[in-house]
Amino acid sequence: MNINESAENYLETILVLSKRLPVVRSVDIAVEMNFKKSSISVAMKNLRENGYITVSDAGFITLTDKGHEIADMIYERHTFLSEWLMALGICEETAVEDACRMEHVISPDSFAAIKKYVADSGLKK
Repeated sequence: MNINESAENYLETILVLSKRLPVVRSVDIAVEMNFKKSSISVAMKNLRENGYITVSDAGFITLTDKGHEIADMIYERHTFLSEWLMALGICEETAVEDACRMEHVISPDSFAAIKKYVADSGLKK
């Protein structure tokens, strides 16, 4: 999966919104990410052309299997790392910001090792 951090953030945002809203539209993504709708339109075009999302005639955005796979991976990393950092005593705001940066650069092997260590040590369920 060769995808940039920005695209990963868009996919994760679509996933999060799809859990909260009946349908996801560009305007929802713009509001959630605090971006201009024009920026979102360009990004959605790129994600659609690369097979990560589909966009209906009504403008409803849906993750493809390929897009869902990446969004799920990033969301799992974000959630796990945020909770882990908070369990270590980091304030929520800093933990979430740090997790957002870490989730894009950590290797699958390092993330798996951290998850195993945390599970084995009983630090987190």
